Amino acid sequence: MYHHGLIAPVIALVCWTLVVMTWLAYERVRNLFRLKLSPNAGKFARELNALMPDRAKQVSDNYIHLLEQPTLFYAVCLSLQFLGQGDHPINIGFAWSYVSLRVLHTLVQTTFNDVRLRFFLFLLSSVFLIGLVTHAVVGMFHFSHHL
Repeated sequence: MYHHGLIAPVIALVCWTLVVMTWLAYERVRNLFRLKLSPNAGKFARELNALMPDRAKQVSDNYIHLLEQPTLFYAVCLSLQFLGQGDHPINIGFAWSYVSLRVLHTLVQTTFNDVRLRFFLFLLSSVFLIGLVTHAVVGMFHFSHHL
């Protein structure tokens, strides 16, 4: 039996974000040495990014992406958990689908970086996020009737 509700996919995406953050640190430090750049080259992220090779830029961009829309995912999953909807099979399926698609999005963006495929994965993951938000709105109204 699955007992973690929506907490497990939230923790999984946080862990994935930390993996990408570690990858980004590795890329930046490695390239600072390889390009013989001063640590001060990183004073402003935009300027440092301009000096980096494409792979490092792709990892950097993906890390930023993992700090944008997924914040909504975290909020809605925790809200659904609070509303007693964390064990609903549809919500669990939507949450794990969202996480899986974000991982795929990372793998595409940081490797061959096909923009059309990335956009498709983004749109599809957004559909699952919208589903979670819709369930949260419905759950909120259902919860408020029991107060």
